[in-house]
Amino acid sequence: MSTEAQAADPPGLGVTMARGGEGPAPVSIVVSYGFWIFLLSDIIMFSALFATYAVLSGQTAGGPSPKQLFALRHVGIETLCLLFSSYTCGLGMLALRNRSSGGFYLAFGLTFVLGATFLGLEFSEFASMIAQGAGPSRSAFLSAFFTLVGLHGAHVTAGLLWLCFMVAQFSVRGPRDFVRRRLLCFSLFWHALDIIWVALMSMVYLMGAR
Repeated sequence: MSTEAQAADPPGLGVTMARGGEGPAPVSIVVSYGFWIFLLSDIIMFSALFATYAVLSGQTAGGPSPKQLFALRHVGIETLCLLFSSYTCGLGMLALRNRSSGGFYLAFGLTFVLGATFLGLEFSEFASMIAQGAGPSRSAFLSAFFTLVGLHGAHVTAGLLWLCFMVAQFSVRGPRDFVRRRLLCFSLFWHALDIIWVALMSMVYLMGAR
């Protein structure tokens, strides 16, 4: 690459992608492709865990069954919290596009509160099940349940930490291009968690409580 071409590269990209003789691809395209690959790999991982749970859901080893453990009202509140957090996340992205700082902080603040409430409810559910002697080591069904639902909760926790970091970065750097790209990646990640939760709720909780 010539000295002039190197000088034209945006600093700090770290990754470039050549397209024939046209030079490196724009960083927005590189980031988009990379993040979609990450999301697809995450969905494949959850698909494998869903399949594992489907095989093991009836293996209770004489212990409590899904119907005895799951409280659909509790799960319904969790679901509403996560779905509304996805809605407020979308409002935050609209506020970012409209350069409304007040709307941005309000929407993403609500997103954090709703996500944290979801985690608190999930933790209380786990604690209640363990107190009843239905921990992950009790049966193959419970091992698969805690792995699947717990991994989703770990993703929500990572998303909340990411959100805190991005809000702090926005407050310091403002709505620069790289901040907007990272927030877009976060919103895609958060919406994907909602989709996974809807599938999880349908397969694990609704079918298990029948």
